[in-house]
Amino acid sequence: MKMKPVAIALVLAVLLAPVLGRAAEVAQGQCLNYSKEAGTLKIEEYDTNISKDTPYGNPTGIISQFDLTRAKVGITPETGDVVRVAYEIKEDQKVALKVMNVSKQDLRKK
Repeated sequence: MKMKPVAIALVLAVLLAPVLGRAAEVAQGQCLNYSKEAGTLKIEEYDTNISKDTPYGNPTGIISQFDLTRAKVGITPETGDVVRVAYEIKEDQKVALKVMNVSKQDLRKK
């Protein structure tokens, strides 16, 4: 009888491992270039030092480009918009899963 909880825990661990192992990375920053045709998004990443004066963080100078060919894109990003990107790293490329236009999303709330 003592083996039953251990067996259940082992089965759950095996079944949940692929789901738990697929956690996405997240980046937020200012849109520098968005091309629907090329399926790319380039941003300058922001840090996480959020305050009243910098509600999205501060620019870090880090430029990142994302492959959007399989991403779900909400409100179309424009140059200057703040976006949040959930992505995975495949080989040496950042492959976006979802893109949220934070600037425009905030405007829709008002």
